[in-house]
Amino acid sequence: MKSGFVAILGRPNVGKSTLLNAILNKKVSIVTDKAQTTRDDIKGIYNSEDAQIVFIDTPGIHKPHQKLGQEMNNMAFGAAHNVDASILVVDSSKAFGEGDQYLLEHLDINNTPLIIVLNKIDLVKITEAKNIRDIYENKFPNAAIIECVAKEKFNVDTLLSRLIEILPEGPRYYDVNEVSDKDEIFQIKEIIREKILKTLRDEVPHSIAIYMDNIEWEENPIDIKASIIVEKDSQKGIVIGAGGRRIRDIGTKARRDIEKLLNKHVFLELFVKVSEDWRNQEDALSKFGYKYEK
Repeated sequence: MKSGFVAILGRPNVGKSTLLNAILNKKVSIVTDKAQTTRDDIKGIYNSEDAQIVFIDTPGIHKPHQKLGQEMNNMAFGAAHNVDASILVVDSSKAFGEGDQYLLEHLDINNTPLIIVLNKIDLVKITEAKNIRDIYENKFPNAAIIECVAKEKFNVDTLLSRLIEILPEGPRYYDVNEVSDKDEIFQIKEIIREKILKTLRDEVPHSIAIYMDNIEWEENPIDIKASIIVEKDSQKGIVIGAGGRRIRDIGTKARRDIEKLLNKHVFLELFVKVSEDWRNQEDALSKFGYKYEK
């Protein structure tokens, strides 16, 4: 059988997580309309009778402005050096710009097979699509290029077939019933973070982290206490909202998805705490799980 590890790379908000969820036909990575939603290298596991593909959904590669951004880039670059193949996802609906050039200058594929996915192709005129295609063909002449609409699962089967062709013979690295290597605590934290990003919109930037204070698994309902970490007192007030309405809304939406994940009733208690400039603090990055380990 064919098996191997595949990194999903690209700039922020190009559709990497949407593509992974479409491939697995299951949500393993949070999706919002905000850039840099993914902060960790999330593994999703595709299984068929003749193949197992372990996908690594990496953080969006961008020019970093804090240590957190540098760690996120390190995760993505590191993933590209330890896989059997890579997928570079490009938002073909946007003109090639400085961010794309930054990625091309810093990305080292390490001589592994590369598939370039031109995502959101349904939003592009034929001439514009050709221009984008030409840029990446010139940079990566040996790469396969597949036009795709991840949100609609258009050409996802073609991508899978191409991957299975190029991957080596190998074993199943994970049990056939597993779809992700991330534990339930990680997934709970990601659910909470997703609800915050979708609820707050642009009022608070990506200065939020989630810290798991305690989980009582034996309780019924399961008792979960988690802290929402912000960088400023003013952000704390925004997250809580007038009369606590906003944090209650976040908690209600998160609890519903956590109960679906665990298939059990949950009591979720959220706190908001300030950690000044945590995205530039080494100890905070380690505490909140954003320190890249080689």
